[in-house]
Amino acid sequence: MVKPDFEKTGGLVPVIAQDWQTGEVLMLAYMNEEAWEKTLETGKVHYYSRSRQKIWLKGESSGHFQIVKEIRLDCDLDTLLIKVEQLGGAACHKGYRSCFFRRFKDGDLEVVGEKIFDPEVVYGKKT
Repeated sequence: MVKPDFEKTGGLVPVIAQDWQTGEVLMLAYMNEEAWEKTLETGKVHYYSRSRQKIWLKGESSGHFQIVKEIRLDCDLDTLLIKVEQLGGAACHKGYRSCFFRRFKDGDLEVVGEKIFDPEVVYGKKT
């Protein structure tokens, strides 16, 4: 079976999560081979947290799971594009639909995204 080339990239490959219907880019994260296998097995996206050094199921804390609709691999097999159904409406741990909720403009950041939930309520702490 074809799979990403984890060896080429030191064990982690970047993953772009994209809304399967609108094409909106929701987030960028990383997968190791175990996260890849769990994603294929469950149909829910699993990532590898570089900060926590562990596998995590997207939505395990918030309930905002990502359901796999399509997986694409790039020409070098070292980057993934996963088209997902984003449950709960938000992919970002800061409460926004997309992690790309700010626009760089005139040397500053301007919030342009829609906030879906309050992270303090969902996670019980500031994010």
